[in-house]
Amino acid sequence: MSQNVMITGAGKAVGLGFSLVLRYLEAGDNVVATIRKPCTELDELKNQYGDRLTILTMDISNTESVQTAAAELSRILDHLDLLINNAVSVSPDCDKGFFDADLDYIARTVDITAVGAMRVIKAFYPFLIKSDKIALIMNISSEAGSISKCYRTDLIDYGMAKAALNMATMNLYNTFRNDRAVNLFCVHPGWIRTDGKADNPAPLSSYEAAEILRELFEKKRNDFDSHRFITNLDEDYPF
Repeated sequence: MSQNVMITGAGKAVGLGFSLVLRYLEAGDNVVATIRKPCTELDELKNQYGDRLTILTMDISNTESVQTAAAELSRILDHLDLLINNAVSVSPDCDKGFFDADLDYIARTVDITAVGAMRVIKAFYPFLIKSDKIALIMNISSEAGSISKCYRTDLIDYGMAKAALNMATMNLYNTFRNDRAVNLFCVHPGWIRTDGKADNPAPLSSYEAAEILRELFEKKRNDFDSHRFITNLDEDYPF
């Protein structure tokens, strides 16, 4: 049976969010893709899949923008079964070390990546609780956000943002502990070629990683019918 899936950060054709949109459409689901600015490739998917794809413009760094998008969606769908928080931000100094990076970039990266996900969950929670099954929230995190396994001296803003997202997930896990309508977890999607460059050494394309994640999420859905599950990014990664 088809489900209603919402995926944030879907406006980059070579990115994971776009590939997740495509994979869920190919699987027969109805998809809500959120973007900050127009994406030609997403418009092409809309032409191909019609009403099964809804495109929402939403700036997750702005609460009013998120709430406006939720109000718009309420005129199209009455519920969501799955919410994937994929949207992320990195600064121009992401690859620089501590002494070279402009630390003033960090706050915005954390705001978009971690707080933004919480804004989305809060605004779209009313859709999730109307699902006829246990609705799922998936926060796309990263091993870069693991404190115990940190080895880098760069990716300061990205790593701090993903660590904050992990904490947000745990806080919401506690918040929803007795909520039988909603379940959530965070996951490290693996090392992915999200820049579209042929010489990128990452082993997975966004399209390949998206299907691995989709299958993982569907497998976990069966687990969620009987108990809660949350990944621990300080343990073994799934990929």
